Amino acid sequence: MYERLWSADALEAATSTLSLEARKRAEKDAHKKALKAEAAEAKQAATIASSKVIIKRVERNKRKYVTAVSGLEAFGLENKKVAKDLGKKFATGASVTKVPSGGEEIVVQGDVSEEIEEFLLEKYSVIPEDNIELVEDKKKKKDTGAGG
Repeated sequence: MYERLWSADALEAATSTLSLEARKRAEKDAHKKALKAEAAEAKQAATIASSKVIIKRVERNKRKYVTAVSGLEAFGLENKKVAKDLGKKFATGASVTKVPSGGEEIVVQGDVSEEIEEFLLEKYSVIPEDNIELVEDKKKKKDTGAGG
């Protein structure tokens, strides 16, 4: 039978260095995590700085308009909640629809583009004023062939 006897001093020395190493390792890990968090925050700030909320006025037919709002996800806002807020504020229908490019946009009935801009700035302070862009999008008129 193989038996090794450890003295109390030797045992204490071995465990104390282990806990020192573990402490150092934990500090290193904590430092790495802090750096990662800082980098993530910086990346988020850069994303927010470069992101734009686009408020588009789209002509449906004759004098009917809808207002489409896209780009809110970059600011950490949920489209469904914002759509509900917009619907309540302007007493109109507001829904979230998928865009062919893969994202989502909020479609609000009526031409309320300027009012939406003011409302977003007022209610959601995470959106900088410079990052909101108003766009007017007219659907192409079809040729009626009444030229002669």
